[in-house]
Amino acid sequence: MTRLNPARETADGGTDPGPSAFEAYRADLLRVAYRLLGSHSDAEDAVQEAWLRWNATDRTRVADPKGWLVTVVSRICLDLLRSARVRRESYVGQWLPEPVVRALPAGEDPADTVVRGDEVSYALLVVMERLTPDQRVAFVLHDAFGVPFDQIAATLEVTPEAARQLASRARRALTASGVIRHTPDLAEQRRVMAAFASAIDSGDLDALVAVLAPDAVAMGDGGGVVPAGRRPVVGADRVARLLLGLVATYRDRPPGLELTPALVNGDLGLVIRFGMPDGSAAYGVTVFAIADGRITGVFNQLNPAKLRLPPL
Repeated sequence: MTRLNPARETADGGTDPGPSAFEAYRADLLRVAYRLLGSHSDAEDAVQEAWLRWNATDRTRVADPKGWLVTVVSRICLDLLRSARVRRESYVGQWLPEPVVRALPAGEDPADTVVRGDEVSYALLVVMERLTPDQRVAFVLHDAFGVPFDQIAATLEVTPEAARQLASRARRALTASGVIRHTPDLAEQRRVMAAFASAIDSGDLDALVAVLAPDAVAMGDGGGVVPAGRRPVVGADRVARLLLGLVATYRDRPPGLELTPALVNGDLGLVIRFGMPDGSAAYGVTVFAIADGRITGVFNQLNPAKLRLPPL
């Protein structure tokens, strides 16, 4: 876990670290902002705004540049999270986070070679959408980056005890009954994905139901650009029928259906190429939540504005 030091300013001034010092912390700031917002573009905007504020401040009074910048980015993200609640009321269909997609290691088993590092699972980003903006900031800063509660309190403009309670409520919300469960174990993911692929290829409804958890949920985000369900589909049988129906539709529609395994936020997922009703090709990313040997969640990110795909 990356730990970030608290922000504080000197009383009598000191050495100016200069505008270029910002670049040393940019990657960390982007990780913080992405976890808070679930959006690459919004995270980059938040970090850019922090850069502008860094250049405008009296840097000789900043004793801990990294801590200062984390606080600034967190406050910017907090404002964005609060406004996003309003913006998403008019969003077409379901809103899902932007995935981080990487190619699988060539010729190697990802369960043996992939190191997760600081990547946050897509399933966790989806579940964090149920948190309030203040809870999300408190949880991410403390549990993911080790920021102490007195700094979090300053960011949220609450007492340290209130910040601690916000993080505690967030943890309870993320582990409550009915919350989508997920394991980071790539070996287990590989076994479940193999069974899933076999069921999909054969069109075997019973086999597909067997690989899905009884309370499995499927969600799709087309952003009003690509057709996607407006509401979550819940239950193994309903999810299985939905997936088999989609596969049958896209296989028969030009230019056909192509599924390419990939790493999505450090987990096993799929990049999909499929045909639109007008015959053009579109792309999407399918991400899975997996726990106890079954799929608990299927998330289809189809909105072109939220996709950044590497060569695969």
